[in-house]
Formats: sequence, structure tokens, C-alpha cells
Amino acid sequence: MLQHIAIGQYVPGQSFLHQTDPRSKLLFVILFAALVFWANNAATYAVLVGFMLAGILLSRLSLSYILKSLRPVWLLILFTVVLHLVITKGGEVYFRWGWLSVEEMGVRQAVFISLRLTLLVLISSLLTLTTSPIDLTEGLERLLGPTGRIGVPVHEIALMMSIALRFIPTLMEETDKIIKAQTARGANLTEGSLVRRARSLMPIVIPLFVGAFRRAEELALAMEARGYRGGVGRTRLRRLKWSWRDGCVAAAACALTFVIGWWRT
Repeated sequence: MLQHIAIGQYVPGQSFLHQTDPRSKLLFVILFAALVFWANNAATYAVLVGFMLAGILLSRLSLSYILKSLRPVWLLILFTVVLHLVITKGGEVYFRWGWLSVEEMGVRQAVFISLRLTLLVLISSLLTLTTSPIDLTEGLERLLGPTGRIGVPVHEIALMMSIALRFIPTLMEETDKIIKAQTARGANLTEGSLVRRARSLMPIVIPLFVGAFRRAEELALAMEARGYRGGVGRTRLRRLKWSWRDGCVAAAACALTFVIGWWRT
């Protein structure tokens, strides 16, 4: 069901990653994403997968739970694989049927591109699963702090990201409730043609949007009632501090960059 999707969820814990400063985790995720696109052979992707598995072990979360984050994008990954298998040509021919052929370069690209998408989704999910929305927002605001001097609305950007992350699980839970309610009233959401199933989604989409706008209005009223006026003059309850864990993350980032650069062809 939708409430079991891992994207946007936060799992409290006391693991190594849970206690690491959100700024170091954000920087590592950005670097990891860049290295995912920089990698170009089996050895470099194997290193990235190894680092990903090490991160999962350090988070003390089950692999099956983290893999649930792939559910919303598995169709995109499958479509990408099929597209490259059919379109990309070059190298040895593995299969041919009329105009349709599967060749070596197509298989190579299909594997690498699917790995890229999988690694990007997993590293993003690992970040949100081990970092509370408040810490993630504060870390992002601290990292973007210098850009505020040139007019970038840092606090507002961080606030919007925090609210978005906070309401992803809420909207998923509300969507699941609406689906169950419509099914109990006799709505058929899984059978029929593609057009019919698309039309059957309207009783789900409309209440979901109405509920989302209602929640947004209630949140705005609550913030105004509590005297919220933006980030000017605001103080922080807890201050972020770098620790030895952040040094380990920085060392891992340097080692990963060196290894990928060394084995990259």
C-alpha cells in the first residue's frame, strides 16, 4: 500500500548515519550523485554499489525497507532498460528478430542507466530515512547561508523543502484512505481500458487536491497565529556541530572520488 513507500519517510534511530551532521550528509549525497554520472564502467559502478551497501549497513535499516523507495520509479527504470535495449546499437548481436535486435552496447547502456537511476533513488531515500525534516532543513539553510548575501531567499527555500518533505507521507496516507473509501463504495480502479482507469482516478485526485489545499490553508493560519514572519531575527533551539563522524564522511567522500577517478576509463 501507499503508506509503505519509503520516500519522504524518517525512521528515528541512533545509528552512525542518524547522528551525522546533516550538512555533511547533504554534501556527500551531492558528490555521490555527481560521481554516479561520472562513472562509466563496471568497476566504478561496483565501487558505487559497495559504498551504497556500506551506507545501508551504517544506517541499521533493513535493505528490504530501503528498496521500497524504488516502487514509485520501477516503471521508469523498466522503460529505460527496454528503450536502450531496442535503440542503442553497437558491438556483438545477442538477439535479432526482423528489425528488432539486442546488441552489446544496448545491454551495457541499459544496465548502467538503470543502475544510475537506482543509486540516485536509494541515496536520496537513505538521506531522508536517517535525517529528520527539521535537521535536513537546517542543514540546507546553513549550506546555502552565504548565498543570502546576494539576495537568495535561503530561509524560504529551506522552509518550502521542509514542508514538502513533511507532507509527502501525509498525502500518501490520505491517498490510501481515499482509495479504500472509493473501493468500499464500489469504484473499480484496476479494471477496464487505460482511458477508463484514468477517468476512475478523478474521484481520488479531486478529494486529494481539496485536502491538500485545506491543509495548506490550515498551516498558513497556524503559522500566522504563532507570529511567524520569516527568518529575520529567528533563533535556533539546537545548533549543528561537526564531529568525528563528519570527518569520516569527508574521508569516505575523498576516497570514493579518488577510486572512481582512478578506475574510470
